[in-house]
Amino acid sequence: MPGAQRPLLSVVVVIVSDTTTARCDATALAETLEALARQADPPPMEILVPHLPEVDGLERVRWRFPVVRFIPVSDLKYHAGRPGSREHHDELRAHGIAEARGEIVALLEDHERPAPHWAALMAAEHRKACAGVGGAIENEVDMPLNWAVYFCDFGFYQNPVRAGDSDTISDVNASYKRQSLEAVGHVWRESFNQIKVNEALLANGERLLLSPDAIVYQHRLNLRLEGALQERYVWGRSYAAARCTWVSRWERAAFAVLTPALPAVLLLRMMRNVLRKGRCRREFLRALPLTALLSVCWSLGEMAGYWTGRAHRQG
Repeated sequence: MPGAQRPLLSVVVVIVSDTTTARCDATALAETLEALARQADPPPMEILVPHLPEVDGLERVRWRFPVVRFIPVSDLKYHAGRPGSREHHDELRAHGIAEARGEIVALLEDHERPAPHWAALMAAEHRKACAGVGGAIENEVDMPLNWAVYFCDFGFYQNPVRAGDSDTISDVNASYKRQSLEAVGHVWRESFNQIKVNEALLANGERLLLSPDAIVYQHRLNLRLEGALQERYVWGRSYAAARCTWVSRWERAAFAVLTPALPAVLLLRMMRNVLRKGRCRREFLRALPLTALLSVCWSLGEMAGYWTGRAHRQG
């Protein structure tokens, strides 16, 4: 855990349990912080949790981890204050990064459990000439719905991940050199959108790397189908709304018209990825009906996002 020494690595952990609920919950956070506390041979490190002013169960977690910096954030521009919003998660990341003191800033979510050598490996990877390092993401809960959510979100990052240059890294398992982030500060200062940040870094001639050894495990307990379907819709709509900020009106219309074909495209992409990696084929088949449902909900969300240009319902 962090000490008085200036940290080399700052780890920003964001609670994302309120995508489909009006209240934020710290249930999953404690285990993530415990996994960080048990890191083997970590570099000088600090842990920051930017959060909404009211989070159920947070006081117990704060008492258990007194050296973690809990940062309440009340002036969120995008927080809808009701179910169906996620843009404030990116705002919370931006606040955490702004408060971080380390030369390297890493990003996790409260559902991710870093492997024992994760922190040391991230620091070691940053000795290379790069702006950012992303790691592998594995599923740790062997239930069909967990596998479906995992394949939809993170199948691309399942090991074996090819080490080396990449044009994308996931903000649930990523780290960046502070100097590189500051060079594109105008992109993330208000809201940290991983796609925009990664594209800005690459446009600056920087490198992004993937490491198969810097692993986190997705550990989502008590998933329910209704909530997972709603979450897919919200995230799909948010993704489309973000894209609307850099595509033309005609491109938006074309994307919206083409979204009915998107579930098939997504499923084929996931299937090809599973076959290429040679792992978890049985789990993929077992979860396929649920994965298809989730893909349909994501596509409906994208369609709504393209037509409205908004991430969530107004009013």
